[in-house]
Amino acid sequence: MKIKAYKKDFDYTYTLGVFETIELLKNRPDLVLRVYIKSNSYKNKGIPIIDEICREKHIELIESDNTIQKLSKKDNCFAIAIIKKYEMTLQEGNHVVLVNPGDMGNMGTIMRTMLGFNYYNLAIIRPGVDVFDPRVLRASMGAMFHLNIEYFDSFEDYLKRFPSHDIYTLMLKGATNIHKVESKEGYHSLVFGNESSGLPDEYLDYGKSIFIPHSHHIDSLNLSMALGMTLMHFSKDEFKDKEDLPFAIYKFFPKGEEVTPKLFLDISIYYLKNTKK
Repeated sequence: MKIKAYKKDFDYTYTLGVFETIELLKNRPDLVLRVYIKSNSYKNKGIPIIDEICREKHIELIESDNTIQKLSKKDNCFAIAIIKKYEMTLQEGNHVVLVNPGDMGNMGTIMRTMLGFNYYNLAIIRPGVDVFDPRVLRASMGAMFHLNIEYFDSFEDYLKRFPSHDIYTLMLKGATNIHKVESKEGYHSLVFGNESSGLPDEYLDYGKSIFIPHSHHIDSLNLSMALGMTLMHFSKDEFKDKEDLPFAIYKFFPKGEEVTPKLFLDISIYYLKNTKK
């Protein structure tokens, strides 16, 4: 199979980096056709993890500087995984709905933000960015491989599938300040417009329209910023009891041992990996 630079009509795509390749191998190893690494990549700490998973899952691992240089413009890209594109279907749960998103970098950031606040379902109303574009995969840092993503031809088509969801549309003309909105029991859908024009006025008629108040010094917030603030607001009950990290982690420190920056970092990572919420 000869690998070419990505085009939307291809039946495959690829990761561009070590971290997202590891996330792919951990979460969707069944999709991986093969993995390429650079000849000098073994100084990267993530390569042994890739090597171990590939051996365990019987995935072909190839050393090829030429392939990586052809597919990536960055010198610090040490690993690329070729994967089959796959179909996804939204599941019941809280949803994010993006209407005609067009920015690949924003899309990747949105995926990471969703994962950070335990939102696992993303609906995209066409036309919209290609989520399989390697630039999106890279910007998402592998978050895409944790999500269910589905395209819809219209918002009405989406509503037909999920008629019981409470709808909240984020709009500059929104009727209600987000700080006065409390999430109800049951599932909700948070609806956002594209980066340049937001949602058209017709979306004022769907569910509850809300806005994020800000100072007069700016005219609007970036889409990914607004989405992050909104997800934080709607998930506040889920995270309100999470311990403050600087205090919570001290229970893991050895008594009498100097707290060096490296020790603090190591134990912080251990805490995040081994505690709930």
